[in-house]
Amino acid sequence: MTNSITEMAIETPLPDDFIQTNSTHQEVIETVIGSLQQNDTAMVQHDEQGYVWKFHYGSVETFVQLTGETDEDLLTVWAPVLQLPAKDQLGLMRKLLEMNWGETFETCFGIMQDKVVVLTQRTVADLSPGEISRAITLVATIADDNDEILKETFGGT
Repeated sequence: MTNSITEMAIETPLPDDFIQTNSTHQEVIETVIGSLQQNDTAMVQHDEQGYVWKFHYGSVETFVQLTGETDEDLLTVWAPVLQLPAKDQLGLMRKLLEMNWGETFETCFGIMQDKVVVLTQRTVADLSPGEISRAITLVATIADDNDEILKETFGGT
């Protein structure tokens, strides 16, 4: 994707009237995903553990999980960028830690089920529609901007 993180997530905040204050977190998430997804790729699963959405953004699949609407519930956004094991794992870990320091804003790189992912997580207490939009946009954009170069440099053993 050619859009930079700053163009998408920092310099274009949602207008104040984007979503009325009585919208649920679930409704806000669906609105944001609807604006980012490509080719009607969004899917949602709902069970006793909450909601999980999946959609394609550029070359990555992005996941959004909402465990509920109470202050203690969690919003988690993640996107896999590299399957492990990788070649030069020490070099990969150094690269990811350096990127975590200066290039990921409120997100970070982590490992989930033998995959390097870009992720962010927080409780929904005082969570605004703009914060939801920023979290989803940052994860999707950072993952899309970095997955191909990480695969080229570190992919496969």
